[in-house]
Amino acid sequence: MRILSIETSCDETAVSIVEATGGLENPIFSVLGNALFSQIDIHKEFGGVFPMIAKREHAKKLPTLLKKTLVEADMHTLYDISYSVKKWKEIKTILVREENLYEGLKNVLENIQKPDIDVISVTSGPGLAPALWVGISFATALGKLWGIPVVPVNHMEGHICSVLLNRTDKIINPNNQFPKKQNKIQFPAIALLISGGHTELVEVKNWGEYKILGETRDDAVGEAFDKVARMLGLPYPGGPEISKLAQRAREENLLHTAKFPRPMIHSNDFDFSFAGLKTSVLYYLRETFGREEPTLEQKTDIAREFEDAVVDVLVYKTKKTLEDVNAKTLIIAGGVIANKKLREVFGKFETEYTNLEVKIPTHSMTGDNALMIACASYINILLYPELLSKPQNIIANGNLRLS
Repeated sequence: MRILSIETSCDETAVSIVEATGGLENPIFSVLGNALFSQIDIHKEFGGVFPMIAKREHAKKLPTLLKKTLVEADMHTLYDISYSVKKWKEIKTILVREENLYEGLKNVLENIQKPDIDVISVTSGPGLAPALWVGISFATALGKLWGIPVVPVNHMEGHICSVLLNRTDKIINPNNQFPKKQNKIQFPAIALLISGGHTELVEVKNWGEYKILGETRDDAVGEAFDKVARMLGLPYPGGPEISKLAQRAREENLLHTAKFPRPMIHSNDFDFSFAGLKTSVLYYLRETFGREEPTLEQKTDIAREFEDAVVDVLVYKTKKTLEDVNAKTLIIAGGVIANKKLREVFGKFETEYTNLEVKIPTHSMTGDNALMIACASYINILLYPELLSKPQNIIANGNLRLS
């Protein structure tokens, strides 16, 4: 099955074409084309993502990324006869709310042959609604133009499925594609999903069977990293900057002065709370330094203690969940698992737990991307084949949950 997938849930614009085989027991993926544009530099001056700016950039970049992906997949083939005026009128109606998207799409595809694609998948939530709508409209327009079914995908399920595609650091062919390899998941599994917008512990009984066991009651872990980084005067995105300083503190064994709480670490549930930890950092800065700015060494100490507090809570809660659920696999996914300290700590779980396999996505698969959306759509189509025969009325749901 060949899947064209689109991801626009936040500030990454991504398009990919994946060939999926193997079925539910042994899903195997081969990447035919993949393109991604990050808006980090655009939002950096604001210290966070502005939804309407993200929406505008998605509309600007999607046609270009689509062309790049089709070319890489050897599917950007010139066609003697263009699509009908009536067909383009229908496409224009679909894209009427997305500035310049119709013109960009027509420019890329007007004389291009329909590609050898079986289905189009697109993120429908959770995420920023204006950003989600651009991807949904674009996917719907492509489906109408080519007569291909379009299926919605839950972004968080995409993160769970991101471990099915492990990108190697070595170039294994001229296009640096993913290898075809077995990556079977043993069930039941536990998934810790950590990103800028989410912190969730999910029981995965089987593909398509999800139960949220715990989640953050306020700030997500990635959000807390960014806010603390802002307090320390570090650039956006703050998570990697905090981690760099924390790593330096450990490597140089700098004086450990700052002390912060481990919120909800001993609560009788699997929930999280990081707003209080963020506030503790704020009070510490006020009480210790007043109006003066901490030195780089002092910021480094604060970053290490803050990161240690986050890691301690995530690890403790995950261990508690593993004790409650007899899981065979632990999946840790989402943008925050790019954090070096977290990868080191969770990477040791296999030596601590007998018969537990730990799956962490490779670094290039931790952030938002279209490849994970393709993987999740393949799983869903195998579970619900009617998705291909029944037209889907796809809407953006910024608060979509796993269920």
